[in-house]
Amino acid sequence: MIGETNRVKKILMITHQATSEAGLVGHLLQAEGCCLDLCCPAIGAKLPETLEHHDGVVVFGGPMSANDDDSLPYIRDELNWLPLVLEAEKPFLGICLGAQMLARILGAKIAPHPEAWKEIGYMPIFPVTEPDNPLVGLEYVYHWHGEGFEIPRDATLLATGERFENQAFRYGQRSYGLQFHPEITRPMIERWTTEAAAQLSLPGAQPYELQLDQHDRHSAAVTDWLTQFLLQWLDGSYHRSALPDPNSPHRS
Repeated sequence: MIGETNRVKKILMITHQATSEAGLVGHLLQAEGCCLDLCCPAIGAKLPETLEHHDGVVVFGGPMSANDDDSLPYIRDELNWLPLVLEAEKPFLGICLGAQMLARILGAKIAPHPEAWKEIGYMPIFPVTEPDNPLVGLEYVYHWHGEGFEIPRDATLLATGERFENQAFRYGQRSYGLQFHPEITRPMIERWTTEAAAQLSLPGAQPYELQLDQHDRHSAAVTDWLTQFLLQWLDGSYHRSALPDPNSPHRS
């Protein structure tokens, strides 16, 4: 079991559609004995007022934008809520939209690619040379996004990409933002490419058959990496130094 031997860790999982799932992230955490608390504000679920009863938070992706707070009240609610996670110093993992919302509350810009390119399918990333970089060794990962994030002030760039330059960052000791989807499974690829088939014709999107072929090639390596990452993310063994400036406010 992750962390303390005699206590089950409870992880809050924020999703953004009724059909969303925690995928491989959820499977691996449950395999390590964690309890998953699923919450979907988009369909009316309430965010907790305190994280006293949670040991970590994962915010997943979705087709909406981190800039949609004027039209989607639950996006505004999540942006207002995320500083509570940072102030509680609980492990945080933002995936795609979740990473973009973290970047936004830290003052960074979220925007489409300037040439309207998308990243859909398996693409390479390039971990940077940085002490305690947990992405070292990770090469090909699954993407599905049309917007990207700037690296927030006081955050550390962890990986770059060919089309969207910023692919991962760390803020503080235990908050991570990933532009890609390590939680992806083959059934999820099949569902996403069916439900959003029109997006496969957009510039930068891989065809369905290539996505499945690339998943067969790279999913085992991603699973190995994600297993180790989640263990060390929850027990805090990555990056125990270089905290951000406590006088730097969380901005939204």
